[in-house]
Amino acid sequence: MIAHDRRTADSRLARLFVAPVILIVGATAPVPIASTVWAALHQRDLRLPWLGQPFVGLANFVEAAGDRRFLDAVLHTVMFAAMTVPIELALGLAVALVMHRVQRGRAIVRAAALLPWAIPTVVAALVWRLVFDNTTTMFGFDWFSNSRAAWIPIAAADVWKTTPFVAVLLLAGLQTIDQEIYESARLDGASATRQLFTITVPLLAPAIVVAAAFRTLDALRLFDLPYVMTGGGPGTATEPLSLYAFVALMERLRFGYGSALSISVFALTFLVALAFVRSLGHASRVEAS
Repeated sequence: MIAHDRRTADSRLARLFVAPVILIVGATAPVPIASTVWAALHQRDLRLPWLGQPFVGLANFVEAAGDRRFLDAVLHTVMFAAMTVPIELALGLAVALVMHRVQRGRAIVRAAALLPWAIPTVVAALVWRLVFDNTTTMFGFDWFSNSRAAWIPIAAADVWKTTPFVAVLLLAGLQTIDQEIYESARLDGASATRQLFTITVPLLAPAIVVAAAFRTLDALRLFDLPYVMTGGGPGTATEPLSLYAFVALMERLRFGYGSALSISVFALTFLVALAFVRSLGHASRVEAS
């Protein structure tokens, strides 16, 4: 009964905290979304203003489905998320464990761990571009002229910058775990590795799902790192979906087609968000049981 009352109180408190965000998003999001949908259903090319803005229905989406560059951009986006998010989760957990266990100089350690996250993404991209340019000078291998190797500097910059964010989320989860569970496990002779995989990881499941959701959704909207570091090159080898939408909108001035690509980004992240919401509900039920 007490546990049920506590869960009810926590649920009410959560709704209270979330309500302002829902109100703000509900008041501001519909207008730009509706405007983008309207543009996607019309042909609007600023290079050909005399054509006007005729209604074309789903023609822009049909064109995207047959656009090899669009399909490649989707593949690049998904592969980037699949490559970086697991690394960030693993490194974030390691950093969170260190920050959680350190006693002396705890504030300094946590502040130092968060420094990469505090640096603006554009600055981080320029720094990592310079780092890999220097390795090209020293070893003679040009990372940015190779269609596959060019992804490595982008992934390295993303992992370096966003791992602290994952660590903060997981650290919050670690601080909610009752330390008596570990004491009982040590008395039973459980090693540190066994405690990690049988206690820490299972109890951290909701926090891990939240961290994975944030990082996956952010990775699917990848834009600034490749824009600054490679410009999508060589060719279009490092062009994610958001960057292709930017090119269609701002460089080719095809507002209708670019809007359709933007909606594709939104649809992809929305579907992934729904999947993570379901996973989070399952992880929470498992933890409660």
